[in-house]
Amino acid sequence: MRQNRDQKKQQAVVDLINKMFEIAGHKVTYEDIKGRQDDWYTQWTMSPQQNDEWQNWGVEYLRKNLKFNKKVAQTEMAWISLMWGLKFDRNPHEQTNN
Repeated sequence: MRQNRDQKKQQAVVDLINKMFEIAGHKVTYEDIKGRQDDWYTQWTMSPQQNDEWQNWGVEYLRKNLKFNKKVAQTEMAWISLMWGLKFDRNPHEQTNN
């Protein structure tokens, strides 16, 4: 069964969040955080390099699956990162006690 545009956008959010966790090295999926109303995106971190990798992957994903041009895909990824992106671990080698 073919997905309509809204279904493709919903699937894109799931795929992008899953890929973000995968690139960041966390064993978490969209299903684990779906429906949570807390600040779940601050409970895990990613490095700026991992974010760059995720952004690049996401732009290509959006271009292929939603037929966005590069500029629109980059803008969408910026919004997705702002809404659901993990916070950055500024120094992954330095342990902090929170």
